[in-house]
Amino acid sequence: MSDTRHTRLLIIGSGPAGCTAGIYAARAMLEPILVQGGEPGGQLTITTEVENWPGDTEIQGPDLMARMEAHTRATGCRVMGDIIASLDLSKRPFTARGDSGTTYTCDAVVLATGARARWLGLPSEEMFKGFGVSACATCDGFFYRGQEIVVIGGGNTAVEEALFLTNFASGITLIHRRNELRAEKVLQQRLLNHEKIKPMWFHEVDEIIGSDMPPGVEAVRVKHTKTGKITEIPCKGVFVAIGHTPASDLVIDQVETHRGGYVVTRPGTTQTSVPGVFAAGDITDHIYRQAVTSAGMGCMAALDAERFLAEDACAL
Repeated sequence: MSDTRHTRLLIIGSGPAGCTAGIYAARAMLEPILVQGGEPGGQLTITTEVENWPGDTEIQGPDLMARMEAHTRATGCRVMGDIIASLDLSKRPFTARGDSGTTYTCDAVVLATGARARWLGLPSEEMFKGFGVSACATCDGFFYRGQEIVVIGGGNTAVEEALFLTNFASGITLIHRRNELRAEKVLQQRLLNHEKIKPMWFHEVDEIIGSDMPPGVEAVRVKHTKTGKITEIPCKGVFVAIGHTPASDLVIDQVETHRGGYVVTRPGTTQTSVPGVFAAGDITDHIYRQAVTSAGMGCMAALDAERFLAEDACAL
């Protein structure tokens, strides 16, 4: 049965940005509603060990997000297991419609829907995600100290990931389907001059090979894009670095975006181009993409929204 719920602040997304926004908004007595979305907890729920979250030497990604959700609920924030199918920002109160049939109206909204790593789409890639296959060198590079690693891609993301991974890996093979990189020239020069990195031009990944018990990557099978020749590269880690896609479908034609859909915010704030609409986390961050920076932006968004709603009430 459909119903309508109104809140002063609607938070869309339940990763570190969304949960932190919910905690701060509830403490500000805004009685927020947080709608979890199709992937409750965000990208951390498909991560295994997290060793760079302050206060925890090591914690599993799903466990960290379960704790965040519990904290969010404990503050009084209403957490809804729903998916927002549409969002109308043309007039206030803003209107969001959930897959459940529920309509949400709000005086302000925090967009915290995150971003999705682009993947190759291979069944073997899916099989080993979190067990040797990763899309975040900063998150997982530490686990491959002294190991051979493969990085896939040819843009800034791939080159930056490969260079970062040289801090841990014994050797890195960069697989690219062309014979030149798309990254910035200075990054290209650093990569090509690095003794640990070997580019493999005109190749694409055909299959990721590994064991089941325990699960883990053992090699990558690649195919030459011109000759079709198959080569097997032994490795323990595969980093897919072909970019990220911000989950901004709901607002792509309603707020200002750049760089392929990342939401633009006013410098020093989380305010978007639409008054009363705030963005936090990976949906607006194409640089850092870390849980701790997303949480910080979630805090900022809640405080910005609180200030906006207070000034809005005074203007009435």
